Amino acid sequence: MQGNQTSRSDVIIVEDLWKTYKIPVVRQFKLHEYLSSIILRKNRGYIKLPIFEGISFRVKEGESLGIIGDNGSGKSTLLKILARIIYPDKGHIQVKGRIAPFIELGAGFDYDYTAVENIFLYGAIMGLSRNYITKVLPDIFEFAELEKFRLMKLRNFSTGMMLRLAFATAIQMNSDILLIDEVLAVGDKDFQKKCINKIFEYKQKKKTIMFVSHALSKVQEICDNSLWLKKGEIASYGKSEKVIKDYEDYIDEKVAKRLEGETKKL
Repeated sequence: MQGNQTSRSDVIIVEDLWKTYKIPVVRQFKLHEYLSSIILRKNRGYIKLPIFEGISFRVKEGESLGIIGDNGSGKSTLLKILARIIYPDKGHIQVKGRIAPFIELGAGFDYDYTAVENIFLYGAIMGLSRNYITKVLPDIFEFAELEKFRLMKLRNFSTGMMLRLAFATAIQMNSDILLIDEVLAVGDKDFQKKCINKIFEYKQKKKTIMFVSHALSKVQEICDNSLWLKKGEIASYGKSEKVIKDYEDYIDEKVAKRLEGETKKL
């Protein structure tokens, strides 16, 4: 990446992004132990887990970018940083346009509220006005296929029903950029197909999409380009077909090594 000049077509810019989680390994139950650890600068029972170690990439307006990698590689963390749900340790991040985060669907729901009340609550969290939510309320229930449960409290909903309600509300945001994390896990196969069709609808409208999924065939179908995260770095970045092939070769090699090790133990 040369220079600091920003291309007009770049709507997401990530430069030298670093993120490390501190994982507690020992809980301290006594106040004097906690205070003495501060005074004596003792290790207070944390291990450091590096997630990103200086990654950089750009996403152009209207581009669909797939994010792939093993569990724990930082895929969801990356979307949360872009959505400003969590913050990096250092690095430059620039996002142009309004974001719709499809991350941790249903976060903020209240189980003692009805479906209608939760739509207004969830919509408010996402920045939608009350008048707008009232207008699109029938569309939300129709998409979620939950018209009969408008006045039912969420504590009586199944997990799938809650996720469908959350997704149907989130898609009503008139946003420029969609951050989508594993929506294929929402509901049954028919509803998953509706979700994918909605993503294609946004793609046709030239919305910018970042799509996290373990379903590599869907990533290749939806995304122009892809990014493979591995051990804090970008292992491959470019056309989806090539990046997915690189990742599949890595998986095949890892499985072969594991089987070889198991065979030697016999």
